[in-house]
This record gives sequence, C-alpha cells and structure tokens, in this order.
Amino acid sequence: MRLFYSALFYIFTPVILARLYWRGRKQPGYSERWSERLALYDADPEPGVIWFHAVSVGEAEAAFPLIRAIKHRFPERTILVTATTPTGSARIKGVLGDTARHVYLPYDLPGCVNRFIRHYRPTLAVVLETEIWPNLYHACGKCGIPLAIVNARLSERSARGYLKLRSLTRESLSHVRLVAAQTAEDAKRYIAIGADPKSVVVTGNIKFDLELPATAEERAQAMRRALFGHRPVFIAGSTHPGEESMVLAAFASLRRQLPEVLLILAPRHPHRVAEIVAECRKFGFSTRLRSDRNAGDEPVDVFLLDTLGELRSFYAASDAAFVGGSLVPVGGHNVLEPAAVGLPVIFGPHLFNFAEIGSKLKESGGGIEVKNVEELAHWAGRLLSDKSLRSEIGGNGKRFVCENQGVVRKIAELLGGLIGTEQS
Repeated sequence: MRLFYSALFYIFTPVILARLYWRGRKQPGYSERWSERLALYDADPEPGVIWFHAVSVGEAEAAFPLIRAIKHRFPERTILVTATTPTGSARIKGVLGDTARHVYLPYDLPGCVNRFIRHYRPTLAVVLETEIWPNLYHACGKCGIPLAIVNARLSERSARGYLKLRSLTRESLSHVRLVAAQTAEDAKRYIAIGADPKSVVVTGNIKFDLELPATAEERAQAMRRALFGHRPVFIAGSTHPGEESMVLAAFASLRRQLPEVLLILAPRHPHRVAEIVAECRKFGFSTRLRSDRNAGDEPVDVFLLDTLGELRSFYAASDAAFVGGSLVPVGGHNVLEPAAVGLPVIFGPHLFNFAEIGSKLKESGGGIEVKNVEELAHWAGRLLSDKSLRSEIGGNGKRFVCENQGVVRKIAELLGGLIGTEQS
C-alpha cells in the first residue's frame, strides 16, 4: 500500500509544485526555499539532532515550551524544528532564532525523506498534533529513530478518513513509540486507526502551558494606552474568509450601543489584509494597520493586526475576545490564549478542533458560545458594558487554564525516556 501511495505522490508532484508556485504569487514565502522541500541542502550534515515538526503557527506556538523544556534537559543536543507553511517558518525563526536549526519539512517521497534522515540523523522525532506521513514514519522506523506524536488530536471526521486507508495508516503508526493524546477521545481514535494501545497515553493539551512573562499584562496595558487611549476594545482573533464580514456586521451593531468601541481584527493569515481593508470600507469603517508605524494618532474604527507573533499581547490589551474559525466551519482556534490573560472568550458553533476545551471552558463559566452575528453582537455588548460581568467570566477562564497546566512537564518526561532508548 505504501508503494502505491508513493507512486501516486510522484505522479502528482508536478501538480504540487505548480500549486506551490501559484500560492507564491500571493504569498512570496511559498516561492522560496524549494530545495528544502526536496531535502537538498547546501550546508554540511548535522547529525544527532532532536527533531520537532510543527506544521504552522498554531502547532509552533504549542511546541515552543516543550522545545525549551527538552533543550534544558539535553543542553548538548542540537534542536531541529521543521514546518510546512511560510507563516509557521517565520514564527519559528522569530521565536527560536539561533537556538535551533530550522528547515521546511520535505515532501513525503522516499528519496526526499531518506536524504532528510541521512542529513540530520535525528535521535528523536517529535510530531505535533495530527501529521501522519507514511514514508517519513517508515524511514524513522527503519533507522531506529524513536518517533512520538505529542499533543495528539484526531477529530471524528479525520479518523473516518484515515480508516478508509487503515492498512496504510496502521503500517505508519507501527513505527510510533508514543502517542501523547490530548483527550481520552483522541486516544481512542488513534487506537481505532491502528496505533498500538500500549503506546497511547492521555496527557492533556500542551496549549494550557502558555508562556506568559510576569510583566506581559503590564506591557500590554501600556501598549493599549499608547495605541487606543481609554476606548473599550473588542478583539476578533484568527478570523477566516467569510468570517470578517460577520464580525464587522456584529461590530456595526455594537457601535450603535457603544460608539467609542474599537475593533482589533486579527486575520489568521495576514497576507489577506488588503481584502479585509476593502471589506471594512464596505461597512464604512476607517482602518489602521499594525505594520504602519508612521500612521497618525487620529482615531480609527478597526485596528488590523497584520503582523505575526503579537496576537497574545493584543488579547491582553483588550476587554473581550472572539476567537475565529468558529463562525465558519474551519474548526476554531486556540481559545486558551485569551482565557489565560483573563478575557471573557466568545466563540462560534464550529469549534470541532477544540471541542472538549470549548465545552469545558463553557462549563467553567469562562466561555460563551454564539450561533450567529446577532448573538455575537449581543454578548460583545453585554461584556463591554458590564465590567463586573466580564471580570467574573474572565476570571473563571483564567482559573480554568491554570488548573490544567503541567502538560509540558509530563510530555518532556516521556520524551526523555525515549531519548534514553535511542539506538546507536
């Protein structure tokens, strides 16, 4: 089955490269560093790395505390971090800098993955969340490289897809030494698609272990005063196409109740900022880009966060938050980031990527689920008008985050055990 999969991958490689070129017309990052995607390196080999793979920004953010924990335990080892997207790559470089090596993950073709393995010869491979690559996993198994999937999650829909290719999935997962699942449901689904039950443990979600410097909230409030004065601030984070118009419609309603309110709009993909500015104009809203450092001090309606790595700071500089990807069927994004800084969190009905966390956040009294634009406007208005209500809901969410921390330590201990079993 894996040979058939590889043959199909080879056949469609020209299409994949053409798509990469096409995407590069809008996002230049996709046009760069193609040699890395084919595992063709100019630099000398760097054998013996501890390798982490984080697909994009969300997985990278989750990985950073774990990477630091492993680096602290094994300071003599070189850390390698791979990504798939330019935004993930930029975030990895921005946060880790020279403390880790970074390249794109090569395509899952036998020649590419074998060159990658020979070049870096990992002593441990750590994959974040839901990435099953048959040839890469086979190469790790063949070379005796301990392989772990951590913060592992698997939606019911994804599990059904993998079950259709169960023989291929089972063979791939046979090379995995550890599946550190977020929830018991995730663990059951991994076992159902072929993971060895003995390798599967439930550790919780690593995203609870947010790294927040002691002065983070103080700095965020100073930034808020400098940028927005004393205006009430509502933030919509990680929004997607079709969702910005819904948020802007809710904001238009909110403005009738609170004329001074400001909206921070943070799209999941900042390269879409031009189309979002156009959407704001349709509603008659003035805008300012975060990247436009030379903009004047005149008040605007919508502040567009078009930079990477600042969303958490702007959550801390706001009064209430909506987390995107949830009013449209994307699956939602990390509701823990605003909750961790004491914000009441609103999200839509499509939170299937964070279903258990969303449910428990609601149960804790720290999250509010809305079904449509009208409910979003209603709850945003209530929270911004009632300081005691938003303080109560925000406090509940913050406690929920604190009570579930410690996952990084658990996973670091499990990975440490795998490093101890590596083969020479």
